[in-house]
Amino acid sequence: MSRIGRLPISIPAGVEVKIDGQAVAVKGPKGELALTVASPIEVAIEDGQLHVTRPNDERESRSLHGLTRTLIANQIIGVTEGYTKGLEVVGTGYRVQAKGNSVEFALGYSHSITVDPPAGITFTVEGNNKLTVSGIDKQAVGEVAANIRKLRKPEPYKGKGVRYAGEVVRRKAGKSGK
Repeated sequence: MSRIGRLPISIPAGVEVKIDGQAVAVKGPKGELALTVASPIEVAIEDGQLHVTRPNDERESRSLHGLTRTLIANQIIGVTEGYTKGLEVVGTGYRVQAKGNSVEFALGYSHSITVDPPAGITFTVEGNNKLTVSGIDKQAVGEVAANIRKLRKPEPYKGKGVRYAGEVVRRKAGKSGK
């Protein structure tokens, strides 16, 4: 039995969970999320807790068991607390600034780069080199942060670029003089 899959998910106050066949909808104070559960996995509510079960021990069922439980737990955390991902812009002349809902980056290119937030994602700029991506969907927050980081990855010689908050960039020595 999956160690993660068999753990019950407690439903906090203010969160409403609806199960309609294979569709699970979670509604909370920050918003609403939906998930379609893969076919062999079953979800049930008992005593104010969600239980994720699998019918057999086939490979596919085992692999989906813990995954499904984690996805539902992430949705419940998302609608109650939300998710945030911090980004730092490091480098001389590199900066980020808010332009309405979107943000504009100066990353050493000949032009500035404007990034618009997708639905459900908000950007918060602190100073001119810190950006916070926040939202209720964990996957969407991580994907948007990864796409922003991809604009100018941190390079190993000077460490310039966009990095996650707290990310350690491995540095190289560079050329050595004679």
